[in-house]
Amino acid sequence: MKYDYVIVGAGFAGSVMAEQIATQLNKKVLIVEKRKHIGGNAYDEFDEYGILVHRYGPHIFHTNSKKVFDYLSQFTEWRFYEHKVLVKLNGELYPIPINRITLNKLYGLELKSEADVKNYLETVIQNHFPVLNSEDIIVNQVGNDLFEKFFKQYTKKQWNLEPKELSPQVCGRIPVRHNDDCRYFTDKYQYMPKVGYTKMFEKMLSHKNIEIILNQDYRAILNDLKYDKMIYTGPIDYFFDYEYGKLPYRSIRFEFENFKTERVQQAAVVNYNDLKKEYTRVTEYKYFSGQNKRSTTLSYEYSQISGEPYYPVPTQSSRRMYFRYKNESEKLKNVIFCGRLAEYQYYNMDQVVANTLNLLNELKYNGK
Repeated sequence: MKYDYVIVGAGFAGSVMAEQIATQLNKKVLIVEKRKHIGGNAYDEFDEYGILVHRYGPHIFHTNSKKVFDYLSQFTEWRFYEHKVLVKLNGELYPIPINRITLNKLYGLELKSEADVKNYLETVIQNHFPVLNSEDIIVNQVGNDLFEKFFKQYTKKQWNLEPKELSPQVCGRIPVRHNDDCRYFTDKYQYMPKVGYTKMFEKMLSHKNIEIILNQDYRAILNDLKYDKMIYTGPIDYFFDYEYGKLPYRSIRFEFENFKTERVQQAAVVNYNDLKKEYTRVTEYKYFSGQNKRSTTLSYEYSQISGEPYYPVPTQSSRRMYFRYKNESEKLKNVIFCGRLAEYQYYNMDQVVANTLNLLNELKYNGK
């Protein structure tokens, strides 16, 4: 059989592209996925204790885009959920992003208003200009002591690099608040798929124009396929046989544990900044699903170099290498590169969906 499109990867980018091409362009699509399941890193399933867990760590949906929310709402009902994260520091728990509660508890202060918080931070911040790295952007906002306590060691554990070796956006993604808002995100739409991400992907990919091959490296079957165009969402350096070197990623090893109690943590996620703990954070999944179970499952995350690629390492040298691959990709007329791995960019889920929908509009406009 001949396909109009072969799509490599069944994560958000590949799945949204497949659904849109099948329904909007009425084209035949084949998805080739190297894992044994669809959904990419957002894949979730019920463990042996009946708890819905995210096998590749917590994926929290949040967006300000009505377009993205309405699009995904075709494939799932939602459960309202506002994410909260705590930091374990010297045996105490503190909200992050840093806010008024954090400062009052940590330093024994009595800051009563947003103005009080702003005035306090003005006394501790440092002025690093130009802002060249993640250390600069944080000390400019909260000063050195809060940087040391909340960012430096955690960043070192997660990336195996000092914050001053990483681009500003790594730590700059986390805001600093002057009020008591303990939510991790402040987006307009904050929900979790009511029956899980995997069910959402199954519905998204249920169209008659879509076929899926799982547990298969696309290279092993590519010569046997007949198709017009390819959409590639895998690692861009792998596509080009690592011609310019292997792009660095951080990976994660997960250890899951079930406890015979209804709750263990005071929040869904607790970050461990102390270098004495090897894991970076612990996630309790029942917060996401709201399941009424007598036990609860937690995952412990250990950052590592080898394994599945999760986070592109945003250094100047890695960006230079990526742009060499990007230049090669632009020479190919019948291959489209999109998604986190193909663009070597840490996108949130809603950003991937938005980018993919925009890309589909370009295909429609160009008659492709």
